[in-house]
Amino acid sequence: MSEKKINNIVPPEVMKRTFDFSEKMLRLNEKRSIERGEKMRAYVLTFGCQQNEADSEKIAGMSRAMGYEIADTPEKADLIMVNTCAVREHAEKKALSTIGQFKHLKAKNQALMIGVCGCMVTQEHRREELRHSYPYVDFIFGTSSLHRLPELLYEKTVKGKRLFCPEEEEYQVAEGLGIERDSTYRAWVSIMYGCNNFCSYCIVPYVRGRERSRRMEDIVSEVEALAREGYKDITLLGQNVNSYAKGMEYDFADLMSRLSQIDGDFKLRFMTSHPKDASRKLIDVMAENEKIARHFHLPLQSGSDKMLKAMNRHYDKAQYLDTVRYIREKMPDIALTTDIIVGFPGETEEDFEGTLEMLREVRYDMIFSFIYSPRKGTPAAEMEQIPESVKSERFSRLLKVQNEISLSKNLPLVGKTLRVLCDGVSKNNEELLSGRTEGNKIVFFHGESSDEGKYLNIKIDRAEAFALYGEKI
Repeated sequence: MSEKKINNIVPPEVMKRTFDFSEKMLRLNEKRSIERGEKMRAYVLTFGCQQNEADSEKIAGMSRAMGYEIADTPEKADLIMVNTCAVREHAEKKALSTIGQFKHLKAKNQALMIGVCGCMVTQEHRREELRHSYPYVDFIFGTSSLHRLPELLYEKTVKGKRLFCPEEEEYQVAEGLGIERDSTYRAWVSIMYGCNNFCSYCIVPYVRGRERSRRMEDIVSEVEALAREGYKDITLLGQNVNSYAKGMEYDFADLMSRLSQIDGDFKLRFMTSHPKDASRKLIDVMAENEKIARHFHLPLQSGSDKMLKAMNRHYDKAQYLDTVRYIREKMPDIALTTDIIVGFPGETEEDFEGTLEMLREVRYDMIFSFIYSPRKGTPAAEMEQIPESVKSERFSRLLKVQNEISLSKNLPLVGKTLRVLCDGVSKNNEELLSGRTEGNKIVFFHGESSDEGKYLNIKIDRAEAFALYGEKI
């Protein structure tokens, strides 16, 4: 085992301390539950990406180990945990607004504990804002200190003093934390944390630290357990999964190959890929293994080489297109999706037209598009900004082009029968169920609530740009 791998893991003595404090909180909560005649409850609220969702499942798991039941509303909780995001300012403001709404709950119940964690509070100015403007927040910790939740909660419970946990000097991987998963059939599995890329618009390397990867054997054990429990859709997470295990004796393609050998009726997914590290070896492994979903999310961000350089993306259009061509050569049925940033500082009309040209050439099944917003502390925030009116106008044009492409990709599916993993009642229409295909396309159909979590065969009878409609057969 390499020295790098050993140093990447939170030491056993530190994890023992975590479990010891968890046991102390369990005893405290058991006593309090007996005294009041009902269980203590914890509520976990998540903002942001899938990595945050996975972290929140660990927060819920640790809460369960400390004797809390998981509440479905903050009003029912004795502990409120807010897991924050820092990718865009809007997400931070939304989190702060929500935290502000918990003030009245604290006023009604002084024993209520409120903790704030995640990417937003890794930034010094946000920690100070919470310290001075939100006095009812009891404790704060950042992304490097997730495993310290039991210790912080115990210290606050026993001593009463507000706690503001500084970021650890070294970001490491904490193994062995309990996980309370939100779903019984879809699962997130973090395989690495942090980022080394420093895209000029992105705050992630500053709030999640440098890349560190979990050991393959730990990931394999987790996925094996999920397969035994009947999970059907397993997504591997990392800021850049393609750089998993750099410096180790294996890589991401090796991990995908190994996981594909696990018995069970499930599909493997991963996100997010960085085009500069998307290897042909990985694409070959995907093509050779049916357990890996035929879906590849490959963020482009811009169709202008000038913009890509300003974004510090380390690839150009030609390299990107070469990767796309190889993916489609090996997997003609692949569903390809991407991320696009509109209105990056310095983007000219010519640059933006280059992005539209890439959409027309690649013909993505779907895109996730964002209007650029400056993030304090990143190089792009100091560049000359584009007027909001220009960004909005370009965003509308981008969506118009992509909607036409998405519809043209979906129309040939009408009349076909697709295997769909049902997610239960649709959030937008209670009369329909929703699910996703292997290519991650959303499908709406009639069925029973008992269909949730099952694979179903759906015959498609109508297609729109962002969704398919059909009937269960």
